[in-house]
This record gives sequence, C-alpha cells and structure tokens, in this order.
Amino acid sequence: MVAMDGVQKWFGDLHVLKDIDLHVTPGEVVVVIGPSGSGKSTLCRAINRLEPIEKGTIAIDGEVLPAEGRKLAQLRADVGMVFQSFNLFAHKTVLENVMLGPVKVRKKSKAEAEKRAMELLTRVGVESQANKYPAQLSGGQQQRVAIARALAMDPKVMLFDEPTSALDPEMIKEVLDTMVALAKGGMTMIVVTHEMGFARTAADRVVFMADGQILEEETPQEFFDNPQTDRAKDFLAKILKH
Repeated sequence: MVAMDGVQKWFGDLHVLKDIDLHVTPGEVVVVIGPSGSGKSTLCRAINRLEPIEKGTIAIDGEVLPAEGRKLAQLRADVGMVFQSFNLFAHKTVLENVMLGPVKVRKKSKAEAEKRAMELLTRVGVESQANKYPAQLSGGQQQRVAIARALAMDPKVMLFDEPTSALDPEMIKEVLDTMVALAKGGMTMIVVTHEMGFARTAADRVVFMADGQILEEETPQEFFDNPQTDRAKDFLAKILKH
C-alpha cells in the first residue's frame, strides 16, 4: 500500500532521512518510534509529499508519487493525514469541516457528504458536537473530528503524526481508543507516536528510527522484549523507567 525505496532527504546540510526503505501492506498498522529529531515526522510528511525528497521513490497503492501537479493531488486525496495540531477550519462547524473534502475534492453532493459525515462523527463519538465550532470542543474532541475529516475522503492509508502530543493526558485515551478501533477495522495506518502502550497493543510492526535511519523493524513483542541495537535499548531504558 505504501512503498518507500531509497528515500533521501536533506534540510540544508542536515541529512534527515538516510536511505529509507519502508513497505506497508494493506491493512497493516505500522508504528514509528524513536528519539526526538530522528526523522519520524519528516518520514510521515514525505509520504504524501508535504516534505519534498531529494532521492528515492514513494508509491501509494502501486502509483509513484510525482513531485507536483494534478496527479499528486489525486494521490494525496488517497492519504488521510492527522497532525498534532488539529488544523480544523475555525470558521466552519464540525460537520462542515468533515463535509468539505468530499464535496470539493471528491465532488459528492452535499446531502451525500452530510450523511457520511454524520456517520463518521458517530463512529468517532462526537456526533453531538456536529453543529459546534472547533473552539467549543476539547482538544480530544477536536482531534477525533480531525480523524473523521480524514476518513471522509475514504483514504487508502492514514498517516498520524504524533496525534496525541498536544493533548492533556485524560484526552489522550479517547483519541487512542478511536485509533485502535480504526486499526481493528482494517485501516492501513502509519503512526508516529510517543505512546508506547498504543505501539504494543495496536501495531503489527514497530519501526524504530534514530538519526534519520530505520534501525529496527519488528513485531511489538519482539521489539519491546528484545531490542537488537544499542540505540533502541538506550531509548527503551529511558522511556520505560518512567
């Protein structure tokens, strides 16, 4: 579903993605973890070309992403993205936020888009907030609306870039529960997160990154119980002690 081959990315002299090879199969949930500055978010943003790459190829469902143009826009519409900041339109209601993409990009009728939007808001548990504006919602509710908005495009794959890092602790669980339900429903997901509990329970595969490289790729049990590299052992020792 997602194929990254030989992907290289620099910010000036800083080599942030070093020869990345990552293949994600349909329905697989891949969680990307690692220390700050390891390139996790850049990797996530490169998948739908929010960050241009210098070398290598990225393909979604067998189609190589071009650098720009209409074809890129079409392929991008197949990739749902949820960021740490919710990026909802403040002047539109929750319902309007979720309807916007399907109407504008997928050319669905307003009635069809509204019906689907309400289904999705119900699915993520915020249907009672449909006619409110984002500022009237808690952070956890806004993030669940952002997930519904991404799902409204019927994406082939969902990318999550630290979706809970801006949330208060009591709101994190409601967003993670929504993501776990998505994962169980068979959605292809790539999740950059600091939430090790989510990585353990929802991931099919854990990808550990450090210094712009993928150092380990394992099942959660294998990675957490038996890390192979010193960087991974050091990382786990630091985070699992707290």
